[in-house]
Amino acid sequence: MRQRITIQRVMPVINENGFETELPQVLKTVWAEATNLHGKEYFEAKSVQEENTVKFTIRFLEEIDQTMQILFQGRTYNITGIDHIKYRNRYMEIRALEVDVNGQD
Repeated sequence: MRQRITIQRVMPVINENGFETELPQVLKTVWAEATNLHGKEYFEAKSVQEENTVKFTIRFLEEIDQTMQILFQGRTYNITGIDHIKYRNRYMEIRALEVDVNGQD
């Protein structure tokens, strides 16, 4: 695991105009192994327009869920799936979809 990622929790807040907006708050920064999808996984993701999906493998963290985001190399990724590898609570694989500059998946 050679890359650093920051896991963020997106919290709703009321801005000065009284409107609700989302503000990311840092939960934790961890070491991870980031890999792009390839082969069968890539073509499955591409068929549903999710070709900007990255897999992050990290040590197990109980507090992570699919409402969170990952900040990696200056880009934001929305978590789309979490796999607790073999349910041993040692490692977890997180699939995340890159958010474009307009804030869309």
